[in-house]
Amino acid sequence: MDNDPAKPADPQQVAEFWESARPQGSETAPPQAWAFGATVAQAGELLALVLAGTKTATASALWDYEADGEPLPAKGQLDIVLDGDGVPRALIRNTSVRVVPFDEVDADHAWLEGEGDRSLETWQQDHESFFTNHASHDRGFTADMPVVLERFELIHPLAAERRRAPL
Repeated sequence: MDNDPAKPADPQQVAEFWESARPQGSETAPPQAWAFGATVAQAGELLALVLAGTKTATASALWDYEADGEPLPAKGQLDIVLDGDGVPRALIRNTSVRVVPFDEVDADHAWLEGEGDRSLETWQQDHESFFTNHASHDRGFTADMPVVLERFELIHPLAAERRRAPL
C-alpha cells in the first residue's frame, strides 16, 4: 500500500466537490484535480499537512510539465487536491509561482512545504529522491534542473470544516 500509485479522480466526485467548494464568481467547470506525491501514502500524508495548514507550498520538475505537454501553474489558479484514493478533499489557490534551479531553492520555501523537519537539507534529499524516482521526463536529476515553486492558500475546506472531516 505504501508504494501503490495514487488513484485518479472520479469525474462525478470532482463535479460534486466543485459544486460545494466553488468560490462565488468562479467558472462552472471544475479546475484540475490531482494528488500531491506519487503514491497513496504520500498523497495522504501531504494532504493532511495541507488540511492542517502546515503545507502551503509545493515543488515540481519543470521538465515533467514539458514532457507531459502541460501548461505551468499560474498565480490565482485553483486546483482540487485529491487523497490517495482519488477522492477530492481540498481546494487551493496559487498565490505565487516561480521557476528556479533546484540548487537555488531556499530554506523559506522548504519550510513552507511543511514536510519532514522542514529544513532545506531534508527538502533537498527528499526532492532529489522524488525527482529521480517519479519523473515523467528522461533527463534524470541534476542540481541545476529547473523546479516550479508554488505557494498556495487553502480555500476549502475552511478551518471549522477540517475539524469535522477526518482523513
